[in-house]
Amino acid sequence: MKVTLAASQMACSWNLEKNIEKAINIVNKSADEGAQIILLQELFETPYFCIDTQSKHFDLAKTLSDQTTIKMMQSIAKERNVVLPISFFEKSGLVYFNSVTVIDADGSILGKYRKSHIPDFPLYEEKFYFTPGDTGFKVFQTKFGRIGVGICWDQWFPEASRTMALMGAEVLLYPTAIGSELNKPDLDSKKHWQNTMCGHAAANIMPVMASNRIGKESSNKLSMDFYGSSFISNHLGEIVCEADRDSEKIITHTFDLKEIALYRRDWGVFRDRRTGLYKEILNLDGSNIE
Repeated sequence: MKVTLAASQMACSWNLEKNIEKAINIVNKSADEGAQIILLQELFETPYFCIDTQSKHFDLAKTLSDQTTIKMMQSIAKERNVVLPISFFEKSGLVYFNSVTVIDADGSILGKYRKSHIPDFPLYEEKFYFTPGDTGFKVFQTKFGRIGVGICWDQWFPEASRTMALMGAEVLLYPTAIGSELNKPDLDSKKHWQNTMCGHAAANIMPVMASNRIGKESSNKLSMDFYGSSFISNHLGEIVCEADRDSEKIITHTFDLKEIALYRRDWGVFRDRRTGLYKEILNLDGSNIE
C-alpha cells in the first residue's frame, strides 16, 4: 500500500486563533498535495510556553472532551480523508500531560498517547508542567497504515522506537519543539537530532517523520530560536526531504509500505533478536541484578 506523508513547520505567537488557522491551512494544503498522514508540530496552538515556569500557563490545558481544536480537526480529517495526529496540552483530573490524539480519516478518534519522557533543561522546563505519561507507547491502526507516535524528547530514546516497531508500527511520527540551548549558545543540535531519528528508521526499517517549529520565542528575559528542519527519512535512514530552518513549510513523500514490510521481514533484525540478553535495559544503571 502506498501512503503519502506530510511534515510541516510554522511559527507560533500568542494570537492563538492565528496559530490554529495556520495549522488548518497546513492540513488543507497538505491534503491538496495528496498527503494522507499529516503531522503538525508539538503544542502548535501556543508558543512553547515551557521556556520558563509560569503557573498561569496551566490555564492553557484542556481535557480531551473540551478540546475545540481537536473537534475542528475531526471535521477536517473526515472532509479531506486524512489522518491527523494532534498535539495538545491535556488536563486530566489534577494533573497535566503533553499528549497527542490520533484522528483517523473518517474523523474518529483512535486514541491518545501521553509523552513518556519529560525533559528538564533551561528553556525546556517541561517537568514543571507535565506529568510523565501513563499510556505506555501506542500504535494506531489508521486507514493508511499503522503509525507509532512519540513526542519530542521521546525521539532520543531507541527503546521507544523499537517498542513501537514491535507493536506493529509501519511509520514513526514525532511532533517536536527543539532549538537553541541557553547554556550552550554555540551548540547547533540539528544534525544530532536528525541523525538520532534516522538511526531509528534504519534500525527498525521503517520511515520516520518529524515536524519542528520555527522562529524566535521569548518569555520574560529568556528567548530561544527554533530551527525547523522538519524532515522525512526512508526505511534505510536516509533523509528524503527536509524543510529549511526558518520558513513555514510543508514537505511530502510517498512510500510503498508493502515493499518496506517485505524488506523489513527479509532483513532479519527482528528474527535475530535475543530478548533474553536484554534484561539490563530494564535497570536504570544497566546493572545485572539477579
